[in-house]
Amino acid sequence: MTVECGRIARLALAVGFALYPVRCAQAAPQPASPADTSATIQAAQRQFDAGDYSAAITTLQQATSQGTPSAEVYFWLARSYYEVHDYDSAIAQAGKAVSLDPKNSVYHMWLGRTYGGKADRENSFSAARKVKKEFEDAVQLDPSNIAARRDLEEYCLDAPWIVGGSKDEALEQVSGIAALDPVEGHLARALYDFSALKRPDLAESEYRQVLDAKPKRIEPYLEVANFYWRENRPADLDATIQAAGQASPGDLRLSYFRGVVGVLQNTNLAGAEKSLKLYLASTPERSDWPSHAAAREWLGRLYELQGKRLEAAEQYRAALQLDPKNKEARDRLAKLGETSP
Repeated sequence: MTVECGRIARLALAVGFALYPVRCAQAAPQPASPADTSATIQAAQRQFDAGDYSAAITTLQQATSQGTPSAEVYFWLARSYYEVHDYDSAIAQAGKAVSLDPKNSVYHMWLGRTYGGKADRENSFSAARKVKKEFEDAVQLDPSNIAARRDLEEYCLDAPWIVGGSKDEALEQVSGIAALDPVEGHLARALYDFSALKRPDLAESEYRQVLDAKPKRIEPYLEVANFYWRENRPADLDATIQAAGQASPGDLRLSYFRGVVGVLQNTNLAGAEKSLKLYLASTPERSDWPSHAAAREWLGRLYELQGKRLEAAEQYRAALQLDPKNKEARDRLAKLGETSP
């Protein structure tokens, strides 16, 4: 009499141990259908958007073991590994996506970003050179990919010449972006003016033109907001955030910036505290959003203004737990006479 393999395994598990090894004939895995793959990707995207990157990785890994590989599955695996700062795994998965779909501009762009994460963490020149190549490939494959052009511009501005940094090449991307989209062109020019020319006055002129255009997306406003924050101009920052709220009233990033405005202006600190705590409680940690470490640091500054030294130190320590490279939090903690975590 024969007994099915699955039943034997269940019986062994039911008594808590196996009396003898269970060897079962393994059926060949059946390739996942396009519909199944699509459903898996959608499930992983929901987990990704919720900030549960480990769950997204698990979901997508299951898809890779089901047969026919999918470039999109590997792409989202790369995105998920990138968010948990596992750059080697992100590079491996993005590379698989590119190998399966070598003409996909977005895949090349993200492969460049994953190399960028590794280069920044390890100060690796070899990884940095690969960053530029992938960004260049992304732009060549799709000249209308503004995000890739911005990535290439920023790389050319920030990288030393020995790994391909070039202000002239950055300026070429500014011109290309401006030809595609006027608002994005102003943003790209502002970055060039600020970083390459060291002319915040010229950068502000470009940012003013962005605000005058009243874009419908919130991202341009937030880029302008970052400029006014760096320049320590809370009134202009406040006006920019109010304009951003008109474009996208429910965007949770507004809570972060409202908290920053309150701290910089030293007004309505109770409201600022509420905004920063709302941001921390309601958003996942995302590489393209203000970090939770930064929000903790601003809470620490707020408590300092209120004379709450212990609470401030607690927030600075929390910020450093999340981001050990947060120099502002470390310096402020030292000034309080406290030690780092």
